[in-house]
Amino acid sequence: MARTIIGISLKNRTQEAAALQEILTRFGCSIKTRIGLHDVAEGQCAAGGIILLEVISKQEEIVKELSAKFDVKTMQFN
Repeated sequence: MARTIIGISLKNRTQEAAALQEILTRFGCSIKTRIGLHDVAEGQCAAGGIILLEVISKQEEIVKELSAKFDVKTMQFN
């Protein structure tokens, strides 16, 4: 089974979260793992962040949809 790791860079998490969540929900059955990374410090949270997805099906469709709205990088594993 081919697997794809998708990295999504967000510049402003609070403004982009709703649009991203809508896409991720639509493809939820194809996403095996989801990890969110952002910088935090006491009393503040970074505006940007990175979401990592392990995708097990519909890879091209998901990448196309995400790339239309976000900065996306991919890695393929066979």
